[in-house]
Amino acid sequence: MDLKGKVAVVTGGASGIGLAIAQGFARKGALVVLADINEAAVRQAVATLQETGGTASGVACDVRDEAQVSNLMDTAVRLHGRLDVVVASAGILRDGMLLKVDKETGKVASRLALQQWQSVLDVNLTGVFLTGREAAARMVDLGNGGVVILMSSIARSGNFGQSAYSAAKAGVVALAVSWSRELARHGIRVNAIAPGFIETPMVMHDMKPEALEKFRATIPVGRMGRPDEIAQTAAYIVDCDLLTGSCIDVTGGVRL
Repeated sequence: MDLKGKVAVVTGGASGIGLAIAQGFARKGALVVLADINEAAVRQAVATLQETGGTASGVACDVRDEAQVSNLMDTAVRLHGRLDVVVASAGILRDGMLLKVDKETGKVASRLALQQWQSVLDVNLTGVFLTGREAAARMVDLGNGGVVILMSSIARSGNFGQSAYSAAKAGVVALAVSWSRELARHGIRVNAIAPGFIETPMVMHDMKPEALEKFRATIPVGRMGRPDEIAQTAAYIVDCDLLTGSCIDVTGGVRL
């Protein structure tokens, strides 16, 4: 698919990977609709794209909320008359051990809280489900096909201290495969991207410094990734009409 003149919705689009993808799409001539839970950040991101010559608009959207996600897709169609690409990039990190054991007694001192587990799945899995479902529904009704890109993670294989995050990101890949099979008849392709350690505000601010340094030392290419490198991958997925039902690892060689 050629992005020029196409309509692309990007959730989590006000910063990090989402913003980089939106910028990359805009440079290729896409009409970008940014969505993020932070309304002020959405306005700033839209202004940034417009200042560099891109066509962009923004919608404040909490991807956990079914009505808000539905409104996001309706807004994109109302503004531009079509919907061609959707990137489900909104996500959060809330790391925590399943159990914490007291070193002196050897007994369980605390458990991973259900609320912490649920908060991650609400955004990183249910939010992706709602985004993909509502996008696909508009694409089918419009009859022009489309591309859906879901954001997974190298942590989908399981990672120390990331029970909820890993489970959600594994689920995202399963959604991509399932939807690619269901929606192919409608001309809709669905793929996932699994970034490794990328220099985003979420990673740099939410991960403990000692954990970040430990992970950085394991990267074979010797550095963390950049958001624009994930944007390049998203653009490739859009461009390659044969690609569907796949998860592309962009990790610098990391294997968890």
